[in-house]
Amino acid sequence: QVQLVESGGGLVQAGGSLRLSCAASGRTFSSYCMGWFRQAPGKERELVAAITRYGGRTYYADSVKGRFTISRHNAKNTVSLQMNSLKPEDTAVYYCAADDSYGLALSEYDYWGQGTQVTVSS
Repeated sequence: QVQLVESGGGLVQAGGSLRLSCAASGRTFSSYCMGWFRQAPGKERELVAAITRYGGRTYYADSVKGRFTISRHNAKNTVSLQMNSLKPEDTAVYYCAADDSYGLALSEYDYWGQGTQVTVSS
């Protein structure tokens, strides 16, 4: 098992930047592919970005391509999401999640953090 704790959320103006971090503990971090999801009020949780065990492959939702960057540091057991050029529609609770294999579906992720709120004002 792995435990995940997100940090770095907050309030930012449109056009600004935030960096989310997720700290993992428990089983070997490099055993997991990692993803960042978000859920806005009244909407389903959606995958924003994902990264394979050693960072060789990444995925981005079309809505964040060119603005968000996912990265991981296996020696520090962390995965990060750098968010630039933020828009009001990026407002959501952001979740870090771990998957035993590289997947893009919510149901494939076995372990979840508690979430961190990101609010982008216009």
